[in-house]
Amino acid sequence: MKKTKFKLLALFFLIAFSINSWAQKTQVSGKVVDDQNLPLPGANVIESGTKNGVMTDFDGKFRIDVSKPNAVIVVSFVGFADQTVKLSGSKSNLTIKLASGANNLEQVVVVGYGKGSRKNLTTSVTSVKAEDMNKGAISDVGQLLQGKVAGLNISSSGDPTRKASVVMRGVSTLNSSQGPFYVVDGIPGVDISMISPDDIATIDVLKDAAATAIYGNRAANGVIMVTTKKGSKERTQIAYNSYFGIENVSNQLDMMNATQLRAFTTKNNLNFTPENDKGANTNWQKAILRSGALSSSHNLSISGGGEKSTYSASLTSIKREGILKKSDFGRVIARLSVEQFAFNDKVKFGLNVTNSVSKYENVPQRNTVLLQAVNHLPVSPVRNEDGTFFENFASTGYFNPVALIDHGTDETKTSNLIGNFTTEVKLPFGFTYNLNIAHQKLSTSHGEFYDSYYSQYNSANFYNNPDPPLTKTLVNFGVNGSALRNYYENTNNIVESFLNWDKEIGNHKIKAVLGYSWQENTLGDGFQATSTNFPVDNVGYNNLALSNYTSVSGYVVNFGDSQAYQKTRLISQFARLNYNFNDKYLLQGTVRRDGGSVFGANNRWGYFPSVGGAWRIDKENFMQDQNVFSDLKLRASYGVTGNSSGFNAYTAQFISGSAGTFYYNGQQIGAYGPIQAANPDLKWEKTATTNLGLDVSLLKGAITASVDVYDKKTTDMIFNYQVNPVLVPVGSIVANGGIMSNKGIEIALGATPVKTANFNWSTNLNIASNKNKIVKLTNPFFIGGDSIRRVQPDGAGQTGATLQILKEGKPLGQFFTLDYAGKDANGVSQYYDKGGNLTTTPLNGVDYHYVGSAQPKVLLGWSNNFQYKNFDLSVFFRGVFGNKIFNATRADLFRPTTAMTTNILVDVQNESPNDFNSYRYSSRFIEDGSYIRLDNATLGYNLKNISKFIKSFRMYTTVNNLFVITKYSGIDPEVEQGGTAPGVDSNNFYPKTRSFLLGFNVVF
Repeated sequence: MKKTKFKLLALFFLIAFSINSWAQKTQVSGKVVDDQNLPLPGANVIESGTKNGVMTDFDGKFRIDVSKPNAVIVVSFVGFADQTVKLSGSKSNLTIKLASGANNLEQVVVVGYGKGSRKNLTTSVTSVKAEDMNKGAISDVGQLLQGKVAGLNISSSGDPTRKASVVMRGVSTLNSSQGPFYVVDGIPGVDISMISPDDIATIDVLKDAAATAIYGNRAANGVIMVTTKKGSKERTQIAYNSYFGIENVSNQLDMMNATQLRAFTTKNNLNFTPENDKGANTNWQKAILRSGALSSSHNLSISGGGEKSTYSASLTSIKREGILKKSDFGRVIARLSVEQFAFNDKVKFGLNVTNSVSKYENVPQRNTVLLQAVNHLPVSPVRNEDGTFFENFASTGYFNPVALIDHGTDETKTSNLIGNFTTEVKLPFGFTYNLNIAHQKLSTSHGEFYDSYYSQYNSANFYNNPDPPLTKTLVNFGVNGSALRNYYENTNNIVESFLNWDKEIGNHKIKAVLGYSWQENTLGDGFQATSTNFPVDNVGYNNLALSNYTSVSGYVVNFGDSQAYQKTRLISQFARLNYNFNDKYLLQGTVRRDGGSVFGANNRWGYFPSVGGAWRIDKENFMQDQNVFSDLKLRASYGVTGNSSGFNAYTAQFISGSAGTFYYNGQQIGAYGPIQAANPDLKWEKTATTNLGLDVSLLKGAITASVDVYDKKTTDMIFNYQVNPVLVPVGSIVANGGIMSNKGIEIALGATPVKTANFNWSTNLNIASNKNKIVKLTNPFFIGGDSIRRVQPDGAGQTGATLQILKEGKPLGQFFTLDYAGKDANGVSQYYDKGGNLTTTPLNGVDYHYVGSAQPKVLLGWSNNFQYKNFDLSVFFRGVFGNKIFNATRADLFRPTTAMTTNILVDVQNESPNDFNSYRYSSRFIEDGSYIRLDNATLGYNLKNISKFIKSFRMYTTVNNLFVITKYSGIDPEVEQGGTAPGVDSNNFYPKTRSFLLGFNVVF
């Protein structure tokens, strides 16, 4: 009996032990492959809800012990859709196939107040994943997309302290703000510079009005949705990304050296003045440059989660030296994202906090430094024999550029904080309620100090050299040094509440959103002051109290812009409805009602509707027996968006202020009166876009194509019109009236020509063409006809000469100037007058002709990615074609008559000083701005599963701007394409650089 009990007890423990062992350890093994059954090495295999995970080996194989027989494993790999597999006990030889990104029509796209499947989009949206963005020493997020999105025109110089200009589908307005509207993690209007490139997961570019109308009056220039990386319940991950780089100037102007210039002056009987000719041979361009600018970036991130929460945190440090001396940029970004689930995952709370602290050290009087570096004679030294800076103050407008840098300081510090709290509640019947509350605060501190050395420049007429279309003005640096300091804060509070409904009834799918948005901005809350007459030079701008400006006769403290402080409010209601029948016929409609305080009292509210539809032809019965198309979709949409950027709280208001002086009783008395007219009828600019699109995927995603044709028209364009003083005493008024048109086509092609077990090659090409035109410029008050001449660089001898015109029927950036006709019998440059006759004495503004446009005809981006075993190589070309550049820099240096006082270009050596017209702004200096650039080449080596703690390691080297093919004779053809004076190279181009980087990424 005892033996029987013992045997039963032993059997019980054996069974219990077996059951416990089964519960604790279930072994699963298999292989992860792509849609062509090729192995995927380095894929993640995670037991859902745990931190238990492995990575596949080189052959795509894995082995994992899960905690229970019915566990769920999640398999993921970059560029492929995640695959979820539910187990039923031990498995061996399991094969898990992942769908590639190229064939993944289920890719989630962020569309504003919700997400959608790419296959069911009715609008024009381009998505760029983190791994496809541009690599290199990039401190500006705009440069990440350069050349990656069809129709997105991005231009940048080599200056690390300046943002790139971004124009989507052509310029839509004559106002200053032409860039797209940024939304980061659902927060509208975020300053994109505060997002670290390493923290970005995807960027979705919304291009047509049907996609952007949900953002109403801020969406006329397009919307860019940025999604940052989030934590995962399935795994904990620690990652460290870093690179170190060096940058060198890629090109300089070909100026004469001392030997060449001396030979030229001797040949033409010209003589240097003894004050300038010190027997030197100075390369002034080189004198203001660093021999090599260093850059570095470090990003440490940790992410993970558990059954009820996820988290992601990162710390980023970016440093870049500019190629110009005293040009530096540094930024530290800290980010925290937490999500907490509650009530059986029916409620999700989210908290996102990001703080970005930046320091910009700018080149003092940057544009003047660039101008003086090419103007200075090479026979003059940087320093005299006694070590002091060489100067010739007797020569007007002639300043030592190295001294300008050495004796000046120009710094800006910013702190940008954004925090948002989100709540998502899943309700019955397919409803989901969202509440987003966000707070943004930007603090900017700026200081400039020019020591007593600068006071010497006052006698030599120191003019600044502003970016076009601004015209130069005289600058005075006071006595014994001058300083400027300001501090301003901008705050932005947002509350958005919206209800989503997602319902499926048979073959009918409905997705709807209904919401409310409230936003209040406070801008320019701060102060500014200037002062002069400091006792010593080493105080900088930090202590204005040490100055004694009261003893300087006539000095007036500059307290800044009287309109700097503003408070604006925006209140909106919005709705969107998506209807899907059998994944075959798709409809979308949106409407947004916006009320804004920046417009006239009679027109505060605007309505912005859109409608779109799509037909998935591949889902029709007659397409089911073919194996060519995996996706074939026809899209059409129409929508209206608005533009409220570039206007302030006072745009439509009556303003009084200082109005000069008047003579009274023997004295000049300060006058006070109206300086801006009120316009209670000022209303929104509206941009209506019609878009037709076709999406194609062939051979199971091996070839993809997308074509969009659009017609975009802006009406009621706002402009500051010069008007009849009899009607408006001020003589100008901000009013509606203009119309601008953009028509174009965009093509995006993708292919995987080769895909084997060891070698892959994928290629993507995007091409875009846009035609811009000012359709209407007139207004009932406008007295200037249908055109406005503008852009006046004011080079020496060029007074009154303008380069461009705003003209009905012409594009923005239309060049309008003298038409060069070669030389006459005496070797003097001649031009066509307004009647087509030859003349050597043309009149500015009278004998002008239309001579080309700054608008590019074609934009191109072409990327190629190669992978061989553990090696990968990416090569990216970018091109711009059909645009013209007005090389005003070349014109101002094309002066054989002044070779004894300012330097000239090498190719002026065959010109004669008798040609007194050689330098005049004309078609002679309009050049083809087309180029193709090898923008980026990156070679990397990847290792997986190095140890128990190191999941992956990647080392790479990158070269940016390896070469450019162009006919343009300037420093670089990537001249500013944004703003209202595109395509003008005016002695202000910060040299582009060629950078070499070595970096690595490690994941723990």
